Amino acid sequence: MSTDETSTVVVKTKPVKKLKPARKQVKAGDVERKETPQTGKEYNIWYNKWAGGDREDNYSNKVKSQTRCNIKKDSGLTRANTTGIRYCCLFYARGCCPYGWECDYLHTLPDPDDALPDSSKDCFARDKFSDYRDDMGGVGSFNRQNRTLYVGRIKETGPGPETEEIVIRHFKEWGEIERIRVLQYRSVAFVTYVSEFGAQFAKEAMACQSLDNDEILNVRWATEDPNPVQKVAEKRRLEEIGQEAIKARMDPRIVDAMRAVRALEDGDMLDDEGEVVEDPESGDPEAKRRRIELPPPQEAASEPPPQPLGLLSADTMEGLKYFAEIRKRNGVSLSVVHPKTIPPKPLTSGLGVADYGSDED
Repeated sequence: MSTDETSTVVVKTKPVKKLKPARKQVKAGDVERKETPQTGKEYNIWYNKWAGGDREDNYSNKVKSQTRCNIKKDSGLTRANTTGIRYCCLFYARGCCPYGWECDYLHTLPDPDDALPDSSKDCFARDKFSDYRDDMGGVGSFNRQNRTLYVGRIKETGPGPETEEIVIRHFKEWGEIERIRVLQYRSVAFVTYVSEFGAQFAKEAMACQSLDNDEILNVRWATEDPNPVQKVAEKRRLEEIGQEAIKARMDPRIVDAMRAVRALEDGDMLDDEGEVVEDPESGDPEAKRRRIELPPPQEAASEPPPQPLGLLSADTMEGLKYFAEIRKRNGVSLSVVHPKTIPPKPLTSGLGVADYGSDED
């Protein structure tokens, strides 16, 4: 006697960790405000430096940031989670928000899959501009989707792979990194994120921060990559994003109808699910072409093309011959219609006052 034993496997799922209320990153008096040393007579609020100084004065006079965001400790719920605001707190990214759970903005990393209400603003609700600043700082431009950061003033203490590992360890905290390139002996690295929101957050979080060697980083927007391979890849990526966005907003019935029309034009067959059915003759690449192309028309008896006579061209002579044959078949002769001549009205004697409808008197 045999008995069938059934064993059930219990799969344990990790409970979803709920966010706790966001903590206050700093308290009153923790951050000491330091004024920028004066190197000129006028202060440029656009470039955040004194006018008349050198190009590097903006960063040579910079001091290391006193605070830094810690995602594991500082992220949490705020008022924005109940009000529906999708923008992040700028001071949270810099590690100096004193409000905590009372803040009106999010204290979490921006979601790359969540589209913002206004594409002309960054993830901190700051307005973008039509062009970048000369020093590639600031908010950025809405004319180009920039996901790459320029990181300068890196202190290199080892070979290139070691420096690359240090940069990845410090910058992966703010989002998923697509690629990174370190220019050895030039103290420069280029960090490309998968999402533009990650680059925006990392630019503010790592401004005037240090890696492992107590340096002060210069983090700016990177210019467009001149590599043609990267240009083609970026163009293809933007096209795929546009196609996905259009497909998500279109009615699926319209998509199926367009697919059916395209299959009809290409000579393919679709099944009930709308997929292309493979034709046994499809192995021959010329079979589909023969099915689509029309058969060649029968060649008529070759006649020598008519030669032009006088001022009339050959096409004009062919047209005249055609209309002459039609008149012969219908028995219609060409007749010229002369206009009827109307005799002139005899002149009346006198002034002709009666002609104007006046009384005879």
